[in-house]
Amino acid sequence: MSTKFNAADKTERLLNLVICLLYTRRPLSKAKIRGAVPQYGTSASEEAFDRMFERDKDELRELGIPLVTEPYDQLFDDEPGYRIDRREYGLPEISFAADELAVLGLASRAWTQATLAGPAAQALRKLQAAGVERDDSSLIGIAAMVRTVEPAFEAVKDAVLQHTPVVFAYRKASTAEVSTRHVQPWAIASWHGRWYLTGFDTSRNAPRVFRLGRIEGEVAVEGEAGSYEVPDGHRPSEMISTVAVDRDPQPAALQVRAGAGHSLRRRAHTTDALDDTWSLISVDFTDTEAFAAEICSFGPDVVVRGPDELRDCVIRRLTAVLGQGPSLPGRFSKGANG
Repeated sequence: MSTKFNAADKTERLLNLVICLLYTRRPLSKAKIRGAVPQYGTSASEEAFDRMFERDKDELRELGIPLVTEPYDQLFDDEPGYRIDRREYGLPEISFAADELAVLGLASRAWTQATLAGPAAQALRKLQAAGVERDDSSLIGIAAMVRTVEPAFEAVKDAVLQHTPVVFAYRKASTAEVSTRHVQPWAIASWHGRWYLTGFDTSRNAPRVFRLGRIEGEVAVEGEAGSYEVPDGHRPSEMISTVAVDRDPQPAALQVRAGAGHSLRRRAHTTDALDDTWSLISVDFTDTEAFAAEICSFGPDVVVRGPDELRDCVIRRLTAVLGQGPSLPGRFSKGANG
């Protein structure tokens, strides 16, 4: 009976192997390594373990980990032993200049999503524990914001790592129509600042690319982990680049309150004053969802006058935030925006 290992299993096995070889005073024989690393104990045969161990040794060395082969017993040099040279493995002492520390502090504040906020804060705590103080004063007025994940990111990432089929509601870019998609996830990649999923759409019986920002609601598991294989040689960026092409720019008519929406005003082709409070500007955009998210960040200071697709997208986002059903009252309702 054969055993399939997914990417998460392999990563855990390599990590356990590194820990095993790093914290031993003497070289370990293959037999002891097999007993110490749980994933090796599940191998079907001695031959299967030997093949797996040889591959893992090569991979560790390719990663730059100093894996040393020495005689297991000084009296008998016919059996090799293995260990990791801790002196070569450890990093040298790291120091930072004041401006470098300031940039590190800025970077830690940039990761606003929960996925990376914890590791960023932990890294800064380690610097502080080592007696390193960062200089924030040189970066006053700079507020970096990096959006690392979409709401569906965590669930999709887990499905990719575990080779688990999923099902989710997906909104088409052209028509905003929402349909149910049944997918075997292959990979996640960032392309031109947006996150995409590559995979096999079982309901359409063909490979597909999905933008994570267009996944609606929850991503549900629809099968067993490890129930499919990712095609050999799959290159997600190449697959995404053939599909994720922005459409030609189209104009949006926006009503902007005086003293607000400066980033929109700078990109405007035309600006007409409506009265002392409002201006009407024309701004080109290519991605409806991304532009709608930007508009929503201005709150009531920006109102979409057209096109309908963009206005509806803004209304949907604001409605989701307020949890008020299909439409919003006042000027954000479809009629008031018309």
